[in-house]
Amino acid sequence: MAQAAYYEGNHVIRQGRGKMIEPGPGQVQLRVSHCGICGTDLHIYHGAMDARVKMPLVMGHEMSATVQRIGDGVSDVMPGDKVVVMPLAPCDDCPACHAGHSHICHNLNFLGIDTPGAFQSYWTVPAYTLHKLPNQLSLKHGALIEPLAVAAHDVRLAGVKAGDQVVVLGGGPIGMLVALVAKHYGAEVLVSEINPFRVEIARNLGLAAINPTDTDLTKLVMEETDSAGADIVFEVSGSQAGAAVMTELLRTRGLAVVVAIFGQKPELDLFRFFWRELRLQGVRVYESQDFTAAIELAASGALPLDDLITDIRPLSALKSGFEDMETGGRVMKILLEL
Repeated sequence: MAQAAYYEGNHVIRQGRGKMIEPGPGQVQLRVSHCGICGTDLHIYHGAMDARVKMPLVMGHEMSATVQRIGDGVSDVMPGDKVVVMPLAPCDDCPACHAGHSHICHNLNFLGIDTPGAFQSYWTVPAYTLHKLPNQLSLKHGALIEPLAVAAHDVRLAGVKAGDQVVVLGGGPIGMLVALVAKHYGAEVLVSEINPFRVEIARNLGLAAINPTDTDLTKLVMEETDSAGADIVFEVSGSQAGAAVMTELLRTRGLAVVVAIFGQKPELDLFRFFWRELRLQGVRVYESQDFTAAIELAASGALPLDDLITDIRPLSALKSGFEDMETGGRVMKILLEL
């Protein structure tokens, strides 16, 4: 039987029957395999996006699937193909879209937020959102492609190159993937994270990692760079402390990359930007080439993706997954298997 998990507001997740929507022209019906629980899903669960979402909402966008049925006019995929969804639906008629930046469309719809998502057995989506997976890539690892594409986008826009001194503030799933991708491209990477479990994971992944409540991060970076500072700092914590320290860590003309979503406007040391001619780069979601890069990276086996998966659970465990994420404890990435 098709199943789905519905967010109904006030921390309520209802398990119910899923809908099997026939694919229309240009659409594809997917049989969802795995779907990761994302920080955005947790924000929705907390009610932070109630003004935006339409309830009952099927959340979920970090997913993998096989093609079940195709609508008229679809020729790029066939039933049985393994795929992932790039969950962006731009308007194609705003200044950003006209400038070639449809991923940050002024009227962007995000699948799994503005429309139903992947926490369901069958999901019908526009065919243009699909990226095919190679045979050697498992559907389990396929569910990590979307967050890996975020990291690929961030590292690409930052221009990370071999030999760069990189600091990543925040060692959650996105921060850890940014660190791994930057290291893959030859950067010297340091992760700063206050959760001891995640510090341990980072070190097990071969990354240098510290807890800034135990170690003076600025002092350490200056010692390791001969007092010059880091080339690039990725702010992935979304905290005032992260916004404050990122300017302290950068070398002259260094680059601060803001990955996290700040709910409140942070205080920022603009004098430091002036004094050292620092640069600031915002990064948001991804573009098609980042999905392609993420799929190639994952399929190559170059990244230890299994070590990022804390647990794989049934869809009925979505609420317990949220509760475990809320504790800030021994959790990295929880996948749901549909």
